[in-house]
Amino acid sequence: MGFFDYLKSILKIFQIKKTVRLGLYGPVNAGKSSLANKISLDWLGEEMSEVSKIPHETREIKVKERVKIKSNGKELDFNLIDTPGIATKVDYEEFLKFKMSKTEAKKRAKEATQGVIEAIKWLENVDCVLVVLDATENPYDQVNVTIIGNLAARNIPVLIVANKVDLKSANIKRIESAFPQYNVVGISALKGTNIEDFYKELFKTVK
Repeated sequence: MGFFDYLKSILKIFQIKKTVRLGLYGPVNAGKSSLANKISLDWLGEEMSEVSKIPHETREIKVKERVKIKSNGKELDFNLIDTPGIATKVDYEEFLKFKMSKTEAKKRAKEATQGVIEAIKWLENVDCVLVVLDATENPYDQVNVTIIGNLAARNIPVLIVANKVDLKSANIKRIESAFPQYNVVGISALKGTNIEDFYKELFKTVK
């Protein structure tokens, strides 16, 4: 063994374990924040994001650092990055349905639009992405194709999470057909359905 090989082996022993920057992306109200909360509750005992039926509840990047996740005898440190829901257009009028004033609705729409821009920028800062889709919705839409296209262009490892499988209208096969190049795991973030399989798939994606 040469000197430099010896030095590499010594450095490897003392190497600081890498923290995986895990971004949660997806369309509005697909359940990104619910999944972020589930992961955070499982491993830290606390939630990280607010959840609401009102669209664009998450309007800025939220980060939970050093979440130690274990699966199949393996352990990894993650920084969870919950991002605002991606939308091609944010119309303030959609918030008026939730009894907001016009001023409040316009303010929320402006914040949501800025949040979408920030979410796209943050793709430069992630090592792996969970694309959270609502399994009851048609996956063939402009927003989902845009998200997947951005990730493919950056060659970022992706796991697609088909959320809300507890609902009767959920259809995982439809998501698998839409994006056959990626693994898909079906879960219910709210009810905890299939979460163990989700963690196994996450570790396979990160490897």
